[in-house]
Amino acid sequence: MYQLLSEQPDFIVINKAPHVHFHSQDGNAGVIAQAEADLGYKLYPVHRLDTPTSGLLIVARSPQAANVFTQMFTAHQVQKYYLAIALGKPKKKQGWIVGDMAKSRRSMYKLLRTTENPAMTQFFCMGISEGKRAYLLKPLSGKTHQLRVALASIGVPILGDTLYGKDASDRCYLHAYSLYFNYLGQQYAFQQLPTQGEWFVDTLFMTIVAEQWQQPDSLAWPTKS
Repeated sequence: MYQLLSEQPDFIVINKAPHVHFHSQDGNAGVIAQAEADLGYKLYPVHRLDTPTSGLLIVARSPQAANVFTQMFTAHQVQKYYLAIALGKPKKKQGWIVGDMAKSRRSMYKLLRTTENPAMTQFFCMGISEGKRAYLLKPLSGKTHQLRVALASIGVPILGDTLYGKDASDRCYLHAYSLYFNYLGQQYAFQQLPTQGEWFVDTLFMTIVAEQWQQPDSLAWPTKS
């Protein structure tokens, strides 16, 4: 269900597997409950990942630490970067996807043209095969399904995301790749490559990440046009 990457006095960082529920459902333990059982102490979630999404999660070990992290997330002081593979070709190789989000049908969300309280996402993309492109995504807000909706809204749904696209695959190709934050005066950086998924372990995809996106925080991210 997960891999423990770092165990700090105030928080842990785990690598969640794809297809794993965040919360417990139908009598089956979610990733947080399973980690509590394995580690033997109470955990306090401060952000989450969708069931099909894999990757890095910060989990606080006390209410006090959870409060600090919640304030940090609210103030956008935790920078997150995601990897994705999507079908189709966008109009631009890099840019912004901005718009308000609203509930749609079947637990879905949609991106609106309005920008009163918008979801904001920056992206880079590169081709990896006929019809598939690799994406490095930088969300500047924390809306439910934000990245999945963002790519679907520009006509390139994430591969394997059957809620927002039509093409099934061995997994939903969205992975929380990097985290950067300063907690109580100490700088932390965590990075974890995806290990599950035929296309995530493809040689060309891995080469792109290693050569182009190894340090996402130092890239010249696109400015608003």
